Amino acid sequence: MNIDLSGANWFKSTRSGSGKDCVEAAHLNGGAVGVRDSKLGDASPVLVFPPDAWDNFNDAIKTGWFDQP
Repeated sequence: MNIDLSGANWFKSTRSGSGKDCVEAAHLNGGAVGVRDSKLGDASPVLVFPPDAWDNFNDAIKTGWFDQP
């Protein structure tokens, strides 16, 4: 799969601190979401999630699926 990232508008979560140790995300064409390491910026590899996978991931976070006991 070849995704054009040249127009991606990368952003960090509003819950991120002022440091660079976090991830950035970008909404891509077709509803996909790209995720990269903020420390590496444009040099970072990008994981691209289809819309349904990204929605499922967010739902799992909201319901506490990843919470540790």
